[in-house]
Amino acid sequence: MWLVALNLTLTSAGQGLLWLRWTTAVAALIPLHFWLVKEAIASDFQELRGAKIRKAFGWLAMTVALTGICFTDYFIPSVSTHERRIYGFGYYFYIIGSLGLYIALAIDSVRRIKTLVGGRRLALQIWLGGGCAAAATILALMTANALTHNSNFIRLQPLVVLLYYAGTAFAITTSRIFDARQILLVTAQKLILIGTVAAAAYVLDLGLSSVLPEPLGFLATTALALWFAGTLSNWLDSKFHFYPQATAARQAAFAAAQRETRVDKLSAAFVEVLKGWGQSEHALVMSGTKGALSGGGVDLLEDCSVVRTLQQLRWATPERLARERPTPDRLSLMEFLTKQSLGVIVIAEGPSLTALIGVGTAASRRPFTYPQVTQLQELASIVENSVERAHFSVKAQRAEQLATVGLLGASLAHEIRNPLVSIKAFVQLLPQHYHDPVFRDKFFHLIGDEVMRIDRLTEQLLDLASPRVYSAQMVELNVVLKSTLELVAAKATDKQIQFITDFQAVPDRIYTDASAAKQVLINLCFNAIQALEARAGERWVKLSTRNIANRIEVVVEDSGPGIAPEIRPRLFQPFQSTKSSGFGLGLAICSDILAGLNATITVDPSEPGRGATFRINFPCQA
Repeated sequence: MWLVALNLTLTSAGQGLLWLRWTTAVAALIPLHFWLVKEAIASDFQELRGAKIRKAFGWLAMTVALTGICFTDYFIPSVSTHERRIYGFGYYFYIIGSLGLYIALAIDSVRRIKTLVGGRRLALQIWLGGGCAAAATILALMTANALTHNSNFIRLQPLVVLLYYAGTAFAITTSRIFDARQILLVTAQKLILIGTVAAAAYVLDLGLSSVLPEPLGFLATTALALWFAGTLSNWLDSKFHFYPQATAARQAAFAAAQRETRVDKLSAAFVEVLKGWGQSEHALVMSGTKGALSGGGVDLLEDCSVVRTLQQLRWATPERLARERPTPDRLSLMEFLTKQSLGVIVIAEGPSLTALIGVGTAASRRPFTYPQVTQLQELASIVENSVERAHFSVKAQRAEQLATVGLLGASLAHEIRNPLVSIKAFVQLLPQHYHDPVFRDKFFHLIGDEVMRIDRLTEQLLDLASPRVYSAQMVELNVVLKSTLELVAAKATDKQIQFITDFQAVPDRIYTDASAAKQVLINLCFNAIQALEARAGERWVKLSTRNIANRIEVVVEDSGPGIAPEIRPRLFQPFQSTKSSGFGLGLAICSDILAGLNATITVDPSEPGRGATFRINFPCQA
């Protein structure tokens, strides 16, 4: 109504004053309209009857008075013309009265905001800020028109109304939750940025146009203005403190992804990052493949209503679900959020892994805003990529572990066959020499020793093959090395390769996982054996240990061709191999295993005539 009346005021030739009265009369209803919307946001609709209507009598009386005065000569006398404008005291009473209503509305809204929480609080802040800003701008334009008699100030009013109403309506009615303070800061930053850059560009253009040709001056001005805009934008971001928690959380998430390699520890580290970001005591990280998600003691099927709804919405908060049309799936998602005490949840989907990331209600009880949702989606992408990489690492370790077991099984067949042949021979001779006590005694001792040897070898093989979570504990390193040599000795003997030992570390107790250390050492020994297979002349592999401060160093060196200098910088990266078979994952997995045990592995620089030398440093204490 206001926009139509204003348009007729500006376009009607002989009825301009009449339509101006109608325009200002309709505008006098806006404070009452603002009050009603404020009550609708802050209260239930049933409360807008009875006592609320009676309470609004003062607002209604003032609105009627402002509306009525617009049609009298006290407002604008009938003799007033476009060329000779006359304003009565009623005009200024109208402006002062309207301004007073807006001030009273602002004070009342501020009081109500202090009693509200959640989405209603933010919505009322936006309505108050947007509405008061629009009204104040229009009143300022009316005052400027009265003082300058420039109708352009009146023509700007529709733009102001449409801008503020559209922005405010979008911020309140959309599924996205916005923070009025954040909107105000962003608006202020953009206005400062645009105004400052425009002024700088104008000054630059004036200065450069006098010393440079017009095309060059234009290009120089554009380049300098763009550089200044980027620099100023970064500076304003730091001064306005936009999303400092998001930046810190991203850095912490990247640090956790680099520090942890196991899925369980990685998820626990991300939970702590999310709790700090959301200032909450609770966070949830769920991930999985093959149709099931788990984490934080919660299990979900990938085709359940909660996951299906999130795949459609991409993110959800209780406020968003309350604003949108309810469906059975969305009600299930709302029930899940309530049960898990979550204030926001997002989904991140990768090529082979799906992750659900949720954060509990913040300590301030404020709802999560849309800018925060976008921050959480960025964090969820980091979490999904890191967890997916950890899953791939576990699968690769398992594949490499099984490949090592297969190689060991083939090499141990000969080692196990020898005692079996001895046992078979004694069993065949037993019926003939059963009454010979010397034979029986020798038979019983041999059977026991050979069976114990077979049992020890198979136990080590099964221990290496079984999937497990590595846990560090105090072990004797020399014992681990000797058991490793038992597993690879048959392979070395078959290839006519000599193993040399030099265990100087005394004491030899280290803090590690024996099975994990054994897998790494077996991998290095087999690599050395394979490097020596095609080499003529002296062939040997040497294992040595020595004490270094609070660590013990294990050195695995061979007489092979060594490592090419060009591959050495990438040696511990996946898919780096000089062999014709295999995927080049062995050393990368060894590095990951040792990193999880607080141990390190390095390789010496290549030297002519010297084979490869790997050094492993194990911690001696927790």
